[in-house]
Amino acid sequence: MANPTVFRRSTMPIATPEQYAEMLDTAKAKGFAFPAFNVSSSQTLNAVLQGLTEAGSDGIIQVTTGGADYFAGHTVKARAAGALAFARFAHEVAKSYPITVALHTDHCPKPALADFVFPLIEASEAEVKAGRNPIFQSHMWDGSAVPLDENLEIAKEILPRMKAINAILEVEIGVVGGEEDGVKHEGSNEALYTTLDDAVETVEALGLGEQGRYMAALTFGNVHGVYAPGNVKLRPALLKEIQDGLAAKYGTGEKPLDLVFHGGSGSTDDEIAEAVRNGVVKMNIDTDTQYAFTRSIAGYMMQNYDGVLKVDGSVGNKKQYDPRAWGKIAESAMAVRVGESTRQLGSAGQSITA
Repeated sequence: MANPTVFRRSTMPIATPEQYAEMLDTAKAKGFAFPAFNVSSSQTLNAVLQGLTEAGSDGIIQVTTGGADYFAGHTVKARAAGALAFARFAHEVAKSYPITVALHTDHCPKPALADFVFPLIEASEAEVKAGRNPIFQSHMWDGSAVPLDENLEIAKEILPRMKAINAILEVEIGVVGGEEDGVKHEGSNEALYTTLDDAVETVEALGLGEQGRYMAALTFGNVHGVYAPGNVKLRPALLKEIQDGLAAKYGTGEKPLDLVFHGGSGSTDDEIAEAVRNGVVKMNIDTDTQYAFTRSIAGYMMQNYDGVLKVDGSVGNKKQYDPRAWGKIAESAMAVRVGESTRQLGSAGQSITA
């Protein structure tokens, strides 16, 4: 395990805005990235906390619109309520783990702003007004399905509200192919690569921190989901070209943007390492942890067929079909994959010390 990075002592397991900013700053300065895990249930959330703890890593836990819908109950559509339930659960159970996590909402397309991100910002505004921290430390506005000028115009409207609650905005500049929770993109391969001009337009609209802090998911061939090797051409060197171009234009230090890596399933260790060297401080993890969780359940069911099913009039084995029996196995299997992500990104051992 790597030597732990020591941040300011934490008094709570959910990162304060200041601690979250320091986490990202330290990741960038030291050349590693924090994994951001999508969860959709108390079990998958607990699996992330277990895996991060076992790796000695802080991290980011996030929920999509679909995940929030599921938290609220799959027969109703109440994603803001589901996201708030996720956050409250996380705030409570994370107290038992010796690591610090930030809470984030992932991919919010334009049609979902009104019933997802905006109500959550309003809830945090009330918390901050009462002298407390925001409920979520960052939110993503996913404007990749609209023209860039509209994408940035909406981001400009959201950013001041995020700054006022001391939270961070995430934007997507370019198009991540594939599909995640109903957000689907198809089109030419050229659309999968952000240009320097796109990045300049972003900085002209959002600044470099003075208007509020934001992270940028620039695209360099990324695709959500699973893809066969060779089907997608990742170009992590493009991130350096964009960072260098911005630094030259605006006279900043190297790597002026905080970058996010979406659609990383199937990427090689070298591709991930190069992206991190070029300013990625957050990498989303979803497909691989979903598979680890479900694969372990499938294996358990096949191995315990006679116990989980009442075959030929038998009574089965209650200890085996108790959801806690296979649930614990699934959580631990997912936790192993969580730990692998921290080692791949270099965040293992990078935690606030108790």
